[in-house]
Amino acid sequence: MALLSHRETVVRSENLAPVADWQEVGRGGFGRVYKIRHKDWGFDVAVKVFKRNASNKEACFMDLASNEFVLRMYGIYEGPSGERGLVTEYMRRGSIESLQKRLSGPPPWPLAFRLVHQIALAVNFLHLKNIVHLDLKPSNVLLDDTLNAKLADFGLSKVSVNVMMMRSSLQAGPQGTFPYMPPEAFDMSYEPVQTFDTYSYGILLWSVFTGKEPYEGVNYTLVELRIPEGDRPPCGDLQRLQVVGITDIVDLMKKCWDKDPAKRPHFKDCLKTTERLLSRHSNGIQKAVYEVLTILDSTNQQGAVNDIMDQGPVIKHKLPSLSVSGKTVTRNEKAKFVDRHRHVLIQRVSNALAIAEELGDMVHNETYNIIQAKETSENRLRVLYSATLHSGGNKVKAAFYDALKRYEPDLMEDLESQPGSPK
Repeated sequence: MALLSHRETVVRSENLAPVADWQEVGRGGFGRVYKIRHKDWGFDVAVKVFKRNASNKEACFMDLASNEFVLRMYGIYEGPSGERGLVTEYMRRGSIESLQKRLSGPPPWPLAFRLVHQIALAVNFLHLKNIVHLDLKPSNVLLDDTLNAKLADFGLSKVSVNVMMMRSSLQAGPQGTFPYMPPEAFDMSYEPVQTFDTYSYGILLWSVFTGKEPYEGVNYTLVELRIPEGDRPPCGDLQRLQVVGITDIVDLMKKCWDKDPAKRPHFKDCLKTTERLLSRHSNGIQKAVYEVLTILDSTNQQGAVNDIMDQGPVIKHKLPSLSVSGKTVTRNEKAKFVDRHRHVLIQRVSNALAIAEELGDMVHNETYNIIQAKETSENRLRVLYSATLHSGGNKVKAAFYDALKRYEPDLMEDLESQPGSPK
């Protein structure tokens, strides 16, 4: 017997918890999204209830696009009064947008590199299925329980195969979210192709790594005027970061948002870059996920949002207490480690400026300016040791140790394998 597709699986109100128990988790021009317990399945689902007369084409695209990095659809919702919608997996970790707000900035670098690679995997899969998403943005990238990316919201998606033969059937005019739309899309006669997604991905890269919304606070009318003129989000702060691979990410985003669609890379080429960069940060992913989940699971007490480590010169956060192999490393042990390996750390640490930035107010402004003026990481570490670590006591040394775990995972793994290091 043939298996039913997701579109043929119908979920009705009697299959779900009483309406009084429905929890609204989102709304938009399409309608509303609710978190609901499915009585028969025994777990929570998300039900996206469309407004009256809304198209149900999104289900078709989600069915075609089904893969590891696209939101899983379970079926179609049919309400008692004719309401229709989608039943999907419930993503309790929210979206990249909600994560940015909770962290007041970007996620830890290893997680950021994993997210953008997974988004590229999802879009590449769509394009191989001849589907154009047309609305790539942080709020449409959802996060599973371990912070893996799942692409969602296919309400604007279109089939891109044989575009020249489909001109009469495609709806003309700009579609999508203005800051993420390519310049050609502001032409009312534009008909979407895959390079639309490529441009949006470039802007999305910028948003993921800065933790900001592009053109925030700028009137959309001005955005519409300036994007075709070549205006793009500023990359200066990103380019100044001492983070492995950040230069390549900036280069990729600039290629993706090129004004000429023909010059934008195919997603298979984007994947080559994101996969290579992810491999350089893979050792730090588990720790980064743990840190972020600790934040998300914390209570909403004052200061909870600031418990994640710093990502660069834009945002300052505090580092949560970490453990190694299940055992908490004490402040005294961290300080002893920093003192014992002083000479090796000065010679081998490559992210001195980012680490000094992470220490925040522990580094005096004058000292930070001196560190910033030094041309090599080795000289920056010498200043940091002599001016800050030497006089700051165990508290500062422990914070420095935590920053090293974040920015120098391979080096720390090597040093911690030596006798006498905290385990």
